[in-house]
Amino acid sequence: MSRILDIKDLSIHFLLKSGTVKAVNRLSLSLDEGETLGLVGETGAGKTTTALGIMGLVQSPPGKTLGGEILFDGRDLLKLPTREMRKIRGNDISMIFQDPMTSLNPIDTVGEQIAEVIKLHNKVSPAEAAKEAQKMLEMVGIDGSRYNDYPHQFSGGMKQRVVIAIALACHPRLLIADEPTTALDVTIQAQVLDLMRDLRDQMNTSMILITHDLGVVAEVCDKVAIMYAGEIVEYGTLRQVYKNPCHYYTKGLFASIPNMNEKVRRLTPIKGMMPDPAALPAGCKFAERCEYAGEGCGAEQELRDVGEGHLVRCFQCRKQTGVSR
Repeated sequence: MSRILDIKDLSIHFLLKSGTVKAVNRLSLSLDEGETLGLVGETGAGKTTTALGIMGLVQSPPGKTLGGEILFDGRDLLKLPTREMRKIRGNDISMIFQDPMTSLNPIDTVGEQIAEVIKLHNKVSPAEAAKEAQKMLEMVGIDGSRYNDYPHQFSGGMKQRVVIAIALACHPRLLIADEPTTALDVTIQAQVLDLMRDLRDQMNTSMILITHDLGVVAEVCDKVAIMYAGEIVEYGTLRQVYKNPCHYYTKGLFASIPNMNEKVRRLTPIKGMMPDPAALPAGCKFAERCEYAGEGCGAEQELRDVGEGHLVRCFQCRKQTGVSR
C-alpha cells in the first residue's frame, strides 16, 4: 500500500490575550491508502484541532500552525496557496463534522446541499449534479425522492447519513470523521458505523476516525493513535495497542471500560484531570496523574519504537522493555 498522508512534527497553538493554548504539539502520524486510523483521546486532547489542521480550517487568528509538515500525496498542505487548498478540500480530503444537527444548512434542501459540493468540484450541469446527489442519497440508504426535503424533516441518524453523503459526494481519497456517532443512540450508531465501513470498502477511501470510544475503534480501525494533551502518546496497529497497551494513559483508558468477564463493584477511573493546555508541565504530560511516574519522567519524552512499529512516549514503559531513551 502507498502512503497517502504523512504528518511530521505538527504544532498548532492558539495565541490568546490570556496566554498561549498549546493544542497540538509535535504530532506525527501516517496513513496508507485504504487504511483506517483511530485517533483516540478525552475531550481537549487536540483531536479536532488536528483534523482542522489537515483540512486547513484552523481559524487564524487566534490559531497558528507553528511548525511541521502535512504531506498528502507528497505535497505539503501547509505550503499550498488558499486557492489550491480549496480544490483539495471536499474533493480529495473531506470531513464529517461532529454534530449533524449544526452541520446542515436549515434553509436549503438536503439534495441542494449535496449537489452544491458536486457542482463546486466537478464541471457538471445543475441537472447532472442533482442526479448525482440523488445517487448519493440512495448510497447512504435514503430514498432519492427525499432530495427536496429539509434537514428538520430528518431524524438525527438520517441527518448523519446526509452529512456522510455530502462528505463522500466527490469520492475523496481521505475522509476525516470527527466523532460521527456521538449524538446518536446505540442502535443508530451501529448502523452508521456499518454504513461508513461499507462505503470505505466500496470506494477504497482512507479514513481517520476521531473518537473517545475504544469499542468503536475496535470495530472499524486498522491502526490506533492515542492522544493526550496535544501529543500522540501511543501509536500502532489495532492488535498491538489493544493486546499490549504500553503507555500508562492507554492502560488507564482500558481499565476504565466495563469487562463482561469480571465482577467489580466500581469502574477504575483515571485520577485527576488533563493539564491546562495553556500551562502544560515539562516532561511527560501524564506524569501528574500516573502512579508509576518516577525518575526520568520529568524530562521531555519522544515517541520510541518498542517493537515492530509500536511507538510509545513513556520513559517507564521503555525502561521495562529495555528500549533506550
